[in-house]
Amino acid sequence: MATSNRNEVTIVSFGEMLIDFVPTVAGVSLAEAPAFVKAPGGAPANVSIAVSRLGGRSAFVGKLGDDDFGRMLAAVLRDNGVSVAGIRFDGVARTALSFVTLRADGEREFMFYRHPSADMLLSPAELDLELIRKASIFHFGSISLIAEPCRSAHLTAMHEAKKAGALLSYDPNLRLVLWPSAEEAKSQMMSIWDQANIVKISDTELEFLTGKSLVEDDVVMSLWRPAMKLLVVTLGKDGCKYYTKNFRGTIDTIKVKPVDATGAGDAFVGAMLWGISKDLSTLKDEKKLKSVLRFANACGAIATTKKGAIPAMPREAEVLDWLKKA
Repeated sequence: MATSNRNEVTIVSFGEMLIDFVPTVAGVSLAEAPAFVKAPGGAPANVSIAVSRLGGRSAFVGKLGDDDFGRMLAAVLRDNGVSVAGIRFDGVARTALSFVTLRADGEREFMFYRHPSADMLLSPAELDLELIRKASIFHFGSISLIAEPCRSAHLTAMHEAKKAGALLSYDPNLRLVLWPSAEEAKSQMMSIWDQANIVKISDTELEFLTGKSLVEDDVVMSLWRPAMKLLVVTLGKDGCKYYTKNFRGTIDTIKVKPVDATGAGDAFVGAMLWGISKDLSTLKDEKKLKSVLRFANACGAIATTKKGAIPAMPREAEVLDWLKKA
């Protein structure tokens, strides 16, 4: 397949965007934090910004509260070159909030305010189908599957994108505290598994979905489905493993001094999708895929060297510079 013209490429991300409140002091619980700083967040929105930062064309589809936080988030997307044509505003429900901290034991602690939040109320009738049908890659997570009407909007958007010829990209982005139960989380996460063409999961999500803690080929391949073209397992500082129908392997990442891991996975996904969208033959060419994933690994690693998700998303020149030194 020929290389795509970058100006024609659009990666459309669907789902949640919210305000993360991060403690001003590291290594404390939420209860112990003396104060918080607001930071834009939400995995699908982070991915759309990661793509745009690298020079790709991206759009975000979701719903925000018609409040100061919602307007601020839309402005953040616009300021980062992301199309906001697919955003809707809710006049009643508020923009979602999340309080997140990295405790002294290294575990992240989340507390969400969604009762319900605006992102959960996006309905199929509010979708910008024209925008969705233009996607070369349609990217989504699993949080938008938790509640109606957003779940129906998610399924409709996915169906329309696929019908128009888009590749479907899925990063489950497990947040157990948002689900009624672990069983429901697994059931809904797997409910769309068969339809995805590109899937990225973390090693902890692999364990959650398979019940096995080892990242071994047979464990990963138990999640392989006929529609898949690429399945990637991220391993944090150990890089990632990749699987296609015809080849598989491991890619190491660059060494950095991490400051904040928030958004690192989204930086990885954005870079991976950007690389694939520029040349769809990458999915069938191992040499090209390894190059794209090495670049994506570097993006994820660089994102950990700065605080916050969106401020940490690197630009192409910065990544290339890091790779030269690696």
